[in-house]
Amino acid sequence: MRRLFKCCLILVSLMVISQLGYSQGQISIQRINGDFKFDGVVDDNCWQNLKPLQMVMHTPTFGNEPSEKSEVMICYDNTFLYIGARLYDSNAGDMLISSKKRDESEVSSEELMLIFDSFNDKENALGYSTTPTGLRSDFTISKDAMSIGGDPRKGPFNMSWNTFWDVKTTHNEKGWFAEMRIPFSSMRFKEKDGKIIMGLICIRKIAHKNEVDVYPAIPPNWGEMSAYRPSKAQEISFDGLKSKKPFYIAPYIIGGLQNDYVQNEAATAYKLDKNPTFNAGLDVKYGLTNNLTMDLTINTDFAQVEADDEQINLTRFSLFFPEKRTFFQERSSVFTFDFERGGSLFYSRRIGLNEGGQVPIYGGARITGMVGKWDIGFLDMQTHAVIQGEGDINALSSENFGIMRLRRQVINENSYVGGILTSRVGTDGSYNTAYGMDGIFKISENDYINLKLAQVLDDSSPNKIVSLDPTEIFLGWDRFNQKGLNYNFTYARSGKDFNPGIGFFARNNYSHYSGGLGYGWIPGETSPIQNHQLGINANSYFDNADNSAQSFQTELMYDLTFKSGFSGMVSVSHVFENVADTFSFSENAYVPSGKYGFNQLETHLNSPRTNKFVLGVDAYAGSFYDGTRFTIGTEPSWNVGSSLQVGLKYEHNFLNFTSRNQSFSGAVAGIKALVMINTNLSLSTFIQYNSAENAVMTNFRFRYNPREGNDFYIVFNEGRSTYRDIENPRLPLYNNRSILLKYTYTFTL
Repeated sequence: MRRLFKCCLILVSLMVISQLGYSQGQISIQRINGDFKFDGVVDDNCWQNLKPLQMVMHTPTFGNEPSEKSEVMICYDNTFLYIGARLYDSNAGDMLISSKKRDESEVSSEELMLIFDSFNDKENALGYSTTPTGLRSDFTISKDAMSIGGDPRKGPFNMSWNTFWDVKTTHNEKGWFAEMRIPFSSMRFKEKDGKIIMGLICIRKIAHKNEVDVYPAIPPNWGEMSAYRPSKAQEISFDGLKSKKPFYIAPYIIGGLQNDYVQNEAATAYKLDKNPTFNAGLDVKYGLTNNLTMDLTINTDFAQVEADDEQINLTRFSLFFPEKRTFFQERSSVFTFDFERGGSLFYSRRIGLNEGGQVPIYGGARITGMVGKWDIGFLDMQTHAVIQGEGDINALSSENFGIMRLRRQVINENSYVGGILTSRVGTDGSYNTAYGMDGIFKISENDYINLKLAQVLDDSSPNKIVSLDPTEIFLGWDRFNQKGLNYNFTYARSGKDFNPGIGFFARNNYSHYSGGLGYGWIPGETSPIQNHQLGINANSYFDNADNSAQSFQTELMYDLTFKSGFSGMVSVSHVFENVADTFSFSENAYVPSGKYGFNQLETHLNSPRTNKFVLGVDAYAGSFYDGTRFTIGTEPSWNVGSSLQVGLKYEHNFLNFTSRNQSFSGAVAGIKALVMINTNLSLSTFIQYNSAENAVMTNFRFRYNPREGNDFYIVFNEGRSTYRDIENPRLPLYNNRSILLKYTYTFTL
């Protein structure tokens, strides 16, 4: 093992030499003096003397002149960064104008997007986008907009991040026009000798033509995320700029009623437990320096957070759900320490959530930003105790969760080394501490090597620092390229005592090997095909105890995207599973322990997102353990207009184990509806049915957001049983029902 790591490090050292000395020309952004009318018309004198960004077509044909004229200008003063845009359209009547929802990402629309690598670290960035309706959508980008190692379910985009900024738009028969105003206090940056350097990417989407224009000229060689890569951004500079440190105080109050049906002491019936709710809390954001921000939270509450999507688990492992809570969002990428799929040293949903229920949080603190060349992240939170009945396995002591993360660039602008420390300490004396070191090394234009080493100290197991038992080792090599050859190779080993208390791992005590080889084509201007790719992948897990195979999968896949927007993927795979313990889908269907080999066909089809009606279809078919599986899923959505969206979700799983006379039919269905009165006022509902749980979940949210940081919510949640006679005593009509009102007001100091 030591020889393997030595060889890799020597190879990294030799290959990164070609990356040294890289530099990119900078563009100086013009400072303006005096006010202009912030109205979205873009006709003030200050815009007339600014040179527009020179955009080129990104897709469908890279390098062509854009089909429509775009004039996007940037300037600044001591407080704000301003963007003015005249986005002409010769067929303005055909423009796709949809949604007024904050942070819209599910429907296609004419769109202008500005991406700023504010720390100029070539890896992370902030995105701000708007449409002709004037909606605001902001997000963060990490991992250079690519999944460099780690779990692909935790992608490089975080749409839950929000900050303070404004936009005004107008549109007419010539096109649409926008003015954006972003406070420098909302960006965070590094200052050196009175000069600030950032990276800039500007993207215009002409939705009704399925066209994307970009500045600078970034080719689509790395797939659909190519235009979002911070490492390809144009460097821009600002002179004499001093950022005002943000200082926001945001108190909240919440009130409502929570109704739960609980069994009586004799377990013979259910009784209604009514719990009036009234609470208050506080969030504080303070800029310690130009590039270091502290967040404090007291009596934290997440009542307004959207409900998780229901899932039916057809595996023997735990399901993964993404983080949606706002406190964990800003610069969350700095805390990332991912291994292979299904493995991460830090999973923020371990804090304040347990067995699907909320755990009250007393409060906490977080510090993120940069100190010198170091990217740092610090988080500490304290939770309440969860007191259940005597001997209840879900009871928890009050716990403290802590994480410290450090990273810095080395060798070249896309290579990093770092370390991490996490802790979970309970008042009952329990503790779990994890620490690790990692490095990502760019060794060519498209090749990255990813190294990680981590250990865990836990009160429930012997702590042997020199042992592999509490240790995980990870080595990955990825070549990202959609045009031409691409490949990936991964090796990981996780010991039997490696169980990080704030992490997420689907397996334990395994060695993992995986690899993939593919080749992609971008045919060119005359072809109706945008890109297509053929690939082969292999993925395996072996038990460290006896070297027996836990899982093995080989896959042959082909994906295809048309310039019209249609896309699809098909794959054929062979799977081997060594099931150590029986796992169930229902009371009457399960998979016994044993060894199984089976074959599956998987396909995904998607219609163009530029249509008002969008349809996605997923299907799985083939053998499944000692039976068969057929799964069909569809997600149609209808963008009725800028004020109404309707979406459906339906998935049905049919499992048949004829030799054991067992079968399972499980469905998940959902309907989403969003009514947008304007960009400040919206009503949304999300109703889901899960046949495996015999339950219907309803989530309704009313939001009034007159300005950023000032929010009023009305939230209704209900969990209802659909098969009440499945248990004795008979289940109640609904398990829980709540209505909550929450108001937050942010004071800017």
